[in-house]
Amino acid sequence: MIIDIIDPKFNHKLNRIDVNATTMSLKTFCSKFLFGGLVFARRDVGRRSYYNSGSSGLSEPGRASHVRVVDLRSDTVTKPGAAMRRAMAEAEVGDDVMGEDPTVNELQKIAADMFGMEAALFVPSGTMSNLIAVMVHCRERGDEMIVGDLSHLHIYEQGGSAQLAGVHATTANTLANGTLDLDQLESKIRHGYPDPHYPRSRLICVENTHNIQGGRVMPLPFLQEVRALADKHGLSVHMDGARLMNAAVALGVSAADILQHTHTVSVCLSKGLGAPVGTVLAGPRDFISRAVRCRKALGGGMRQAGIVAAAGKVSLLQMVKRLQEDHDNARTFAQALQKCEPPLFAVDMAAVETNILRFQIREPALSPAEFCDRMARVEDGEEDALGQGVQVLMYCHFGNSVRAVWHLGISAEDTQLAIRKLQFVARQSLVNKQQRGL
Repeated sequence: MIIDIIDPKFNHKLNRIDVNATTMSLKTFCSKFLFGGLVFARRDVGRRSYYNSGSSGLSEPGRASHVRVVDLRSDTVTKPGAAMRRAMAEAEVGDDVMGEDPTVNELQKIAADMFGMEAALFVPSGTMSNLIAVMVHCRERGDEMIVGDLSHLHIYEQGGSAQLAGVHATTANTLANGTLDLDQLESKIRHGYPDPHYPRSRLICVENTHNIQGGRVMPLPFLQEVRALADKHGLSVHMDGARLMNAAVALGVSAADILQHTHTVSVCLSKGLGAPVGTVLAGPRDFISRAVRCRKALGGGMRQAGIVAAAGKVSLLQMVKRLQEDHDNARTFAQALQKCEPPLFAVDMAAVETNILRFQIREPALSPAEFCDRMARVEDGEEDALGQGVQVLMYCHFGNSVRAVWHLGISAEDTQLAIRKLQFVARQSLVNKQQRGL
């Protein structure tokens, strides 16, 4: 029996073995693979999608002699370059829980200055950072926050605010551009406290750029109005700014210009900025003092964390300006979708603002899942048509769409290869349709 060894996080096939032919003992087999965090999959078993709506794992290279992989699943797949690895190797370190890691302290100072905040805190992940923010802003169990119904914090963070912090969430409808209807937002604010029937409104959360809505940038006037509304009712504003620097580059302003309208922010370093791990939470000094306690309670207190904080320093100091390349490459691909023959795709060019692209497939016979599968494998005749095999990895996404994300691992050349693969799949789809007599 042939078995594939699968990395469950990224759904990559790491190896293939013939169980009948191997001489490996069962004990060694289990300890090396099963207990090493890997899982096994028969070749005929369907693959898991990141958004549970189709598949897009790395697939068979077929008969192609040379295969190029263009990974557009997320900007979280970036890998640290030589300069970043060198900074990590040479980082001066200390015990960060004791506040003695100089590299972490420097990163936090750099981030606070860049964001126009009094202080900052380095934490392992964006999910933890958002949870800490909610815990500090909403200090009593049963407090309430207002979030967009399509926000990452509400959908993709396992309900940690309720599960771990005892904070209730009420939602406002997310508009197509990622903003919220301000009248509806205000209507969600509770005014009956301390009436025992109601939770107490404490916090408004916004997301910039907006993930599900395709990397949309929050307009500054919208953020200004949200802050004015919060000030009017005594609420705080937290920004899930996982891709805040993409928003700053797209608007041509500084991060501080955006964050003047918020009380706190969480900024991810391990997406387009290219660090292997880490997020910075920033806000007022007393907020960060309380955040340190929450980080410790959640298990986020790291010791000689300067090794990874050094990568974060490179991210903030050297990787921001290059985000424009990702935006340009995403727009180039979107334009190719518009011009593709046959015209299988629908894309709103006005919505292509940063590095995330969402598009629809017009052809009913070609589902988003099938399209992603075909883009991710090398098909018959592809090497002859393109000169090499090209595997383009994307995900099916919200609203029966396809999502592609550009990052520092994807060059302009990679983007052109992805366009050529797109055109090849479109032509083959037309041929298949004609053969079926549709």
